[in-house]
Amino acid sequence: MASRANKASVSKSQSASNTAPKTPKPADFTKEQEMSSYREMLLIRRFEEKAGQLYGMGLIGGFCHLYIGQEAVVVGMQMAQKDGDQVITAYRDHGHMLATGMSARGVMAELTGRRGGLSKGKGGSMHMFSKEKHFYGGHGIVGAQVPLGAGLAFANRYRGNDNVSLTYFGDGASNQGQVYETFNMAKLWNLPVVFIIENNRYAMGTSVTRSSAETDFSKRGSSFNIPGIQVDGMDVRAVNAAAEMALEWARSGKGPIILDMQTYRYRGHSMSDPAKYRSKEEVQKVRAEHDPIEQVRQRLLDKGWATEEELKNIDKEVREIVADSADFATHDPEPDVSELYTDILL
Repeated sequence: MASRANKASVSKSQSASNTAPKTPKPADFTKEQEMSSYREMLLIRRFEEKAGQLYGMGLIGGFCHLYIGQEAVVVGMQMAQKDGDQVITAYRDHGHMLATGMSARGVMAELTGRRGGLSKGKGGSMHMFSKEKHFYGGHGIVGAQVPLGAGLAFANRYRGNDNVSLTYFGDGASNQGQVYETFNMAKLWNLPVVFIIENNRYAMGTSVTRSSAETDFSKRGSSFNIPGIQVDGMDVRAVNAAAEMALEWARSGKGPIILDMQTYRYRGHSMSDPAKYRSKEEVQKVRAEHDPIEQVRQRLLDKGWATEEELKNIDKEVREIVADSADFATHDPEPDVSELYTDILL
């Protein structure tokens, strides 16, 4: 009888842990949180604008994927993390690096392939890392970071710490087979991982309605008993509330969870993409009605928490940081040829 009772208890516990949580209400930010999120998102926006300029001038080579429009996702998530939580993402990664506290100089220098870059100038736009900031890339292969993110979570569980792996990927990568293999293992072992789908609606240029049979990406883990919720990825408060909930879920031993971040990128997939698959009117409508930075700016003004002059000063400060990073990245020496033979595993 005791054995049956124990089995029933375990079964009930497992069933409860699989109950999908509800999308929380947007967080009620304090003045300090609003000001901090405004500055962090603005830094990413201005940095990416400058990166676009340097790419056009031929100072950044190879591929370059800008994060303009999606700033609320990584900033809202980062605000809920604790030291030790890991971040891993795809190749649209500059915003994630800045949000984790990596220096603007180091990121920009890596974009231009200089010695002071965060990967010594050898990784470029898509491959940057920082052990100090628990940032594990920057990955150029679509979906490749997802099993690696689960691997980070496995390491956390093996070591017995309470760190969580935040694994970012896009709506395009969501259709990759390795993603579903990862979902299965992550739930099978109840790994502490939050899968964050940055659903910017177009992947490499095809809308989700044309490329995905199931366009509600929060349901992608259903067959593996992984819960998921949809989140307004253009509102940093909504992202932060979802992040707090998801991190607590994973940290408390309930296993993986999926956050379908409904966001939008203003630029093309990469700098070489003219984005002719959508209208200019569509982009302008999102900018006018849902811009993540403008939403915070307007709240600060409406609540009397900041004046126009104070916000202009923040923008000036951010622009100076970005200008300094660009100056550093264009004058720092290129790596010595001997670097071709370092950091190689044989």
